[in-house]
Amino acid sequence: MVLTKQARLRNPDDFPTLQLFLLAIVRLAEPIALTSIFPYAWALVKRFKIGNEQDASFYSGLLISSFALAEALMGMYWGGLSDRIGRKPVLILGCVGTMFSMIMVGFASNIWVALAGRAIGGLLNGNIGVIQTMVGELVTKPEHEPRAFSVMPFVWSIGTIVGPCIGGTFADPHESWPNAFPKGSLFERYPYLLPNLVCAALLFVSIVMGFLLLEETHPDMQPRVLLPADTYVSEETPLLETSDAIKRPAVDLRAETYGTIRDSSSSDECPQRSSNEMPTEKTKPAPIWNQRIVGFILSLCIFTYHSMTYDHLMPIFFEDERVSVNTLSKLGASSPFYSPGGLGLSLREVGMIMAVNGVIALFVQAVIFPLAAERFGVFRLFLIVTVLHPIIYAIVPMLLFVPESLLFPAIYLCLAVRNVLSITLYPLLLILIKGATPSASALGKVNGLAASAGAACRMIAPPVAGYLYTLGSQVDCTALPWYASSLVAIAGAIHCFTVPRDRDCPRSKDDAERQIIPATPAEVSVEDVE
Repeated sequence: MVLTKQARLRNPDDFPTLQLFLLAIVRLAEPIALTSIFPYAWALVKRFKIGNEQDASFYSGLLISSFALAEALMGMYWGGLSDRIGRKPVLILGCVGTMFSMIMVGFASNIWVALAGRAIGGLLNGNIGVIQTMVGELVTKPEHEPRAFSVMPFVWSIGTIVGPCIGGTFADPHESWPNAFPKGSLFERYPYLLPNLVCAALLFVSIVMGFLLLEETHPDMQPRVLLPADTYVSEETPLLETSDAIKRPAVDLRAETYGTIRDSSSSDECPQRSSNEMPTEKTKPAPIWNQRIVGFILSLCIFTYHSMTYDHLMPIFFEDERVSVNTLSKLGASSPFYSPGGLGLSLREVGMIMAVNGVIALFVQAVIFPLAAERFGVFRLFLIVTVLHPIIYAIVPMLLFVPESLLFPAIYLCLAVRNVLSITLYPLLLILIKGATPSASALGKVNGLAASAGAACRMIAPPVAGYLYTLGSQVDCTALPWYASSLVAIAGAIHCFTVPRDRDCPRSKDDAERQIIPATPAEVSVEDVE
C-alpha cells in the first residue's frame, strides 16, 4: 500500500523528533474536535429548545459524550485493524472522519443531526490507541520514553487551547461581527458553522502532512535495513542468502525474544536478574492481560472520568448566573453546601480562560513533568499525583465566595493546581501501560483497549456531571458535581496502591545508581523508575 510505504530511512537509536512532530500534528484532530464545542455546547442546546432550559447542561453533556461513546465502541476494532493493515491508514481515516463530523455538526439544525455528526466522528476515529502504539514503536530506547510519551499530552494541551479558542471566538459570528456576517447570511442561519469550518480546515492540513510525510511504524512493514544486524544470525541461518522473500522474513520468528519490548537489552537493564541465570527451556509467552495492565487501564479509566467531568463542568459553572458574594456569605453561613449558581462570565471570557488553561498545561507538560519524572521516578510520581487529585475538585466551588476583583487570579490558581496534577498523570499512565505490555505484537491491542475504555469513561462523564449539576441547581448546590468528582478521584487514589510494581528492576533513579551497573543520570524509564 502507498500509505504504508517507507519514504526514508532513519537511525532507530536517535530520538524520532520529526516523526513525533508529524504525529503530533495529526494528533490535534481529537482534542480540537472534542473541546471546540465546549464553550458553546450549552448555548447550542438552548438554541435547539430541547426540554426545559434547566436541562440544557444534561443535554449538552449528551452532545459532548456522543463522540466518546462511538469512539469507545470502535477503539479496539481500529487498534486490531492497525495491527493488520498498518498504523498510518487507520490514522488518516480517523482524521478524515473527524473533519466530516465537524462539518456535519456545523450544519446541524436540530439536536439529532448534531448527535449523529458527533457519533460519526467518534466511530471513524481510533487515533488515540493507534497513536500511542506508534509512539511506542518509534521509541526504541527506554531513556527516550518520558520525553516521547509526554509529546502527545503536550499536543492535547495545544488542542485544548486551539479548540475552545476557536469555538469561543467564532461561535455566532453574526452577533460579534454583524457587518461581515449580515442578517440572513449562511452564518446567521447556522451560527456555529464557522468554528467547525475553521477546525475542519486545520484538520485538512494535518491530513495532507500526515499522508505525505508520516512514516509507517508497524514492525512487520519496516525495511530490512532498519532491523538489528543480528536479526538473521542463528545456527539455522544459511551461509548463502536466497532471494526468496519467504525464506528471508523481515524478522526471525524462531527467536525467543521476538515480539518482546525489552528483548536483547533486558539483561543490561536488569543485570541482577540475568547474571546468574542460564536459559534451560523455552518459557511460555506471558499472558497479555496481566494484573498490572488491567490495573493501569483501570487507573486510566478513573482518571479519564473525573478529568472529563472537570472539562465539562468548567464552562457551565463559569457561564451560569452569579449570586452576589454578600448574599452567599450570609446564607452560606447556615449551610456549608449552599452554593447557588456559577460565576456569571461571558462566552468569550470563558473561551479566553480555557485558552489560558491550555497555556498553563503546556508549561506543565514541557517543564514540570520531565523534572518531576526524573526526580521522583514514574511509579512514585504516579502515586503522588493520583493521591493529590481529589483536591482539584474540592477547591473549585470556593470560587463562588471570591470577590470579583480577585476572581480571575483565583480561577487561574485553580487551573494551575489542576494542570500540575492532571497533565502529569496522563503520560505516566501511558508509560506504565507500555512497560507492563509483555509483547510488542500486542501493543496495538492493549492500547486499543485502553483507548476504548478511556473513551467509554469520557462518554459517561459529561451526562452524569450535567445531571448532577442540574440536580444541584435545583437545591442551590452547584458544588454537588464537583464533590462527586472528588469522591471518584478518592477511589482512584485508593486503587493506585493495589496495582503491583514490577519488582524485577530498580524502582527509582536513586536505587538504580546503587546497582552494579549504574544508570546514567539522564536515563529515566519504566525499568529504572519503578
